[in-house]
Amino acid sequence: MIGLGRMGGNMVTRLLQGGHQVVAYDRSAEATKAAEDRGAVGAYSLEEVVQKMNRPRAIWVMVPAGDPTESTIQTLAKLMAADDTIIDGGNSNWHDSIRRAAELEARGLRFVDAGTSGGIWGLQVGYCLMAGGSDQAFAHVEPALKTLAPENGYLHTGPAGSGHFVKMVHNGIEYGLMQAYAEGFEVMHANKTFPSLDLAAIADLWREGSVVRSWLLELASNALHQDPGLESLAPYVEDSGEGRWTVQAAIDADVPTPIITLSLYERLRSRSANSFTDRMLAALRNEFGGHAVKKKG
Repeated sequence: MIGLGRMGGNMVTRLLQGGHQVVAYDRSAEATKAAEDRGAVGAYSLEEVVQKMNRPRAIWVMVPAGDPTESTIQTLAKLMAADDTIIDGGNSNWHDSIRRAAELEARGLRFVDAGTSGGIWGLQVGYCLMAGGSDQAFAHVEPALKTLAPENGYLHTGPAGSGHFVKMVHNGIEYGLMQAYAEGFEVMHANKTFPSLDLAAIADLWREGSVVRSWLLELASNALHQDPGLESLAPYVEDSGEGRWTVQAAIDADVPTPIITLSLYERLRSRSANSFTDRMLAALRNEFGGHAVKKKG
């Protein structure tokens, strides 16, 4: 396992608990040492990772998408041998996964793109895994997938790239679900007729038999119990890129996705505390109708 952050570190623990031998590496020596303390074999360079593993190797890359993943895979490709497998468990673009699979295949290496969902709760409940790659590559890593996932929680989705494609759509759907919950709770929070509504209790209620019950609702309940007004949080929402890629894939396929698209736009909007758009709207209302505007003070 390369990358021992919030996901990778817990995945190492789950694999160890399942009886696997794991070589663990992170740029942080402290993180590697912590994995050693849990029973992993520590490595302190990519070269050492490869040296400490028996062939055919299976190396899981769990680092941020983009340049960190690209440079890690390129380095590993020069160190590994025929029939070794590289697994990319990060949120990489599926186009990159198709390219990487072809490049590695030309070297005699195998590649699996493993879309991974579960977050920090994966250690306890398991990770939902969407794995793309050849039949041979999937068979090589399936024992690890089976240990990491809950029962019926992993799937060979198809050829290389399909795992990250399915995970991309998964995250696009997640955008829409999160937005709907957030808007619904905002309606209750802002209403003046019933100002004493207990939002945490309502979230708990909806978890029991309601058609809108879900794990996301459980997480909403946890957050509301800890901070009922969410006063400790800034209204700024990042996106990891997969919502954007889902919208682009929908456009490419001529499929309308208004909910996912608007959910993405709402995240972008959250980053403009003093939005030019809103100032322009106010200015236009003032210009055509003389409506009052609020000046910056």
